[in-house]
Amino acid sequence: MATNELELQAVIGFKGNVPHGLILHPDNEHLIYPLGSTVVIRNLIEKTQTFLQGHDDQISTLSLSPSGRYIASGQKTYMGFPADIIVWDFETRQQIRRLRLHKVSVSSISFSCNEKYLASVGGQDDNSLVVWSLTTGAAICGSPAAPDIAHDVKFFNNDDTKLITGGNYNLRLWQFDEINKKVRPTDANVASLKRKITNLVISADDTMAYCGTETGDMLEVRLTSQFSLNRTGPPGPPRGQLFSLGVTSIAILRNGDLLVGTGDGTIAKLDREKLRIKAQCKVLGGVLSLALTNDSTHFFCGTSQSNVYWVDVDSLTPELRNTCHYDRINDIVFPYNYSDVFATCSVNDIRVWNAKNKQELLRIQVPNLECFCVCFTRDGKHIVSGWSDGKIRCFLPQSGRLVYVINDAHANGVTALTATNDCSRLVSGGMEGEVRVWRIGKHTQSMEASMKEHRGRVWDLKVRSNDKEAVSASADGSCIVWNLENFSRVTCLFESTMFKKVLYHPDESQLLTTGSDRKITYWDTFDGQAIRMLDGSEGGEINTLDITRDGDHFVSGGEDRLVKLWNYDEGICHLVGVGHSGVVTQVRISPDQRMIVSAGAEGAIFVWKMPHDLRQTASNTQ
Repeated sequence: MATNELELQAVIGFKGNVPHGLILHPDNEHLIYPLGSTVVIRNLIEKTQTFLQGHDDQISTLSLSPSGRYIASGQKTYMGFPADIIVWDFETRQQIRRLRLHKVSVSSISFSCNEKYLASVGGQDDNSLVVWSLTTGAAICGSPAAPDIAHDVKFFNNDDTKLITGGNYNLRLWQFDEINKKVRPTDANVASLKRKITNLVISADDTMAYCGTETGDMLEVRLTSQFSLNRTGPPGPPRGQLFSLGVTSIAILRNGDLLVGTGDGTIAKLDREKLRIKAQCKVLGGVLSLALTNDSTHFFCGTSQSNVYWVDVDSLTPELRNTCHYDRINDIVFPYNYSDVFATCSVNDIRVWNAKNKQELLRIQVPNLECFCVCFTRDGKHIVSGWSDGKIRCFLPQSGRLVYVINDAHANGVTALTATNDCSRLVSGGMEGEVRVWRIGKHTQSMEASMKEHRGRVWDLKVRSNDKEAVSASADGSCIVWNLENFSRVTCLFESTMFKKVLYHPDESQLLTTGSDRKITYWDTFDGQAIRMLDGSEGGEINTLDITRDGDHFVSGGEDRLVKLWNYDEGICHLVGVGHSGVVTQVRISPDQRMIVSAGAEGAIFVWKMPHDLRQTASNTQ
């Protein structure tokens, strides 16, 4: 297997459901956030990105040291496996420590004020508190965090021997004794109050802790010798005003006022004296991150729907700065011979992206429906899409205006779609195995033929350059080449697999297929015989393929979460792209052969640099 890695050029995405996952560096120039198994450092001034890669699964927590010198990231993994914490040097962007003790997942990480120690809390299967030495990378001491699950940990701002943890019906103050290698807990006195604490923040003078709860209120707890509940807020009838879907994040302003983010997307500013609401605003998605600037005049807000807002503290007016998919991406497509834009479709919408600055240009939403497939017509005038309600919808690519709808195109959903090169017909595949050909007129759309030979979902369709034949790949273990003139079967390819992807070699003498058997197969288009079979993956089925314009190389992606670049003639994988934390659902090579775009089940879009020598040969062929 190849040892060389594909170079990551850019990412589009932000994992918004990681608590406190959006962090503004003290220099006010860099935004740090997780995306899949990668930590992204984005320079806000120069608009550049750098990537920290070392995790092998999804990042579950992120923390920055008080001076901004270190970044720590923890991950999730599978049951029974250790979940690593990696400490990175911000300046060099290098890994300096890998801490391995927690099982399954890491819930929260906190640096001590002098940056000598790191405290971490494991997930519900581990639920232990561990204090680490940053100088040696060794665990100093540990203890079960609480009788029930602990969610968050915070060191005091001025004392590196004290920290607090909060979770389900528990709030504890810990005294850290390095000499005797012990942490000793003291439970908070909250009387009969029972709350599930999801996040904590400590005041600058270490006298108060503010705890956000799933109930929707906030606890103010004294951190003095008493360590007891001071009050709950915000006040209101009859037992206080509750925020909908819980308090999910808290930040303290310089003047002592509090910013509170909630699960329903409300951001509220609370008065320090009485914890009353002074102002509030609404954003899209639950607010899980609040990242204040040094002067506390503005802050970045990260939501569960992967939106990043820039908000003014005084007026609380949110301004959308970044957005991306927050659920599985089903398809990626470039317009014919044009690499400056590409479209993606997800569980909830279609989005068109600028390939140069990676900004969203257009969003098309159809409420409560999933878009399975999308394609541009060859002339670039229309975006055609297949949806879970069985309809084919066509939109204008600049305005997103609906042009036409083909109702009842397929029962239970349109799963594959392609347009002929003369833009006069569409070929569609459905969830139940039908392949249908549609004549697209100026004002009408009519079905020319319905071909029912597949017995399972049609995963992919491709049309030959002369528009006379099309090939369909199905989950029933067959790929059928259809004649689009008399609508009959030309040849059929059988294999004991669920075919996921099929494509023509650029000279159309061979077909390339892949599927659930983890094999990549070359077929002769003349007689339908298998010519060659490659082991495409060791760890899971392959979902997607794409081939370069000259046919010398192709890329694959699948359940092993890797993007692989292969030599077509040699059948050898030369480069591997590591970064996705979910299954790779789609890969595409841009028409100018300069980049590879991949999308995953976690909602991330990764843009990889095509190696320079391959780019040259492809452009020479062009």
